[in-house]
Amino acid sequence: MPNFGTRLRAAMEASGPLCVGIDPHPALLQAWGLENSPAGVRSFSLTVVEAMVGVAAILKPQVALYERFGSAGFAVLEETLSLAKSAGILTLADAKRGDIGSTMAAYATAWLDDASPLASDAVTLSPYLGYESLRPAIDLAAQTGRGVFVLGLTSNPEGPSVQHVGGEKSVAKSIIDQVTAENAGAEDMGHVGLVVGATIGDAPAKLGIDLSATKAPLLTPGLGAQGATARDIAAAFAGSYSQVLGTSSRDILKVGPSVNALRAKAAQVRDELLAAG
Repeated sequence: MPNFGTRLRAAMEASGPLCVGIDPHPALLQAWGLENSPAGVRSFSLTVVEAMVGVAAILKPQVALYERFGSAGFAVLEETLSLAKSAGILTLADAKRGDIGSTMAAYATAWLDDASPLASDAVTLSPYLGYESLRPAIDLAAQTGRGVFVLGLTSNPEGPSVQHVGGEKSVAKSIIDQVTAENAGAEDMGHVGLVVGATIGDAPAKLGIDLSATKAPLLTPGLGAQGATARDIAAAFAGSYSQVLGTSSRDILKVGPSVNALRAKAAQVRDELLAAG
């Protein structure tokens, strides 16, 4: 299978640089007239997949919102991932896994191994036990043509208390430097991406971080409901905008359950991202 960065670039060129979250929050389920149950989550998820064909490069199911229903929730997630694969849409499991040794290897197998029913095209990872603790997932992703997205600079209020410590020798810069080294041989984008909040402002400049040098796909949560516009993202990621996956969940999902309304809203957001570049 081709490198994940190559597959993602092809999807971005074909459908636009948009990542749509599949976030079956109780409030959204209620707004759609669905039960807060595995059956409600199933209807919600399969509708989103159907609506996003051709308008989103990648879909990002929020694993926690399936996990809360135990095995029944994971069964729905497996079906959602399978349907997306059949529809030709890439998937990113938003699981934020991070551990050490054999446990990390088991997480890698769960999300990135061909034989796993949860196998996704990519998974989000937390590097705060040390970047090299993620090695089993990074290496397995490379072997299977899949990808990982490492938390780099997040926009939650608590993030800077850890990520920004050290200024130009910050924790975030150390992680991002290691991602840059990982992707060094890629012609375009590598298989190790970064999660960088859409509302981080000038944090990369202050921390001496050059995102364009990373060759990393950049997942930028915060578009729409969290306040960032396509123009904001284009300004904040001026040198690396071609790597950006604008990420929107609630702002798109709130217009459901109509497939046509969801598709139209996603297309609008996608077109705004394209125009901003």
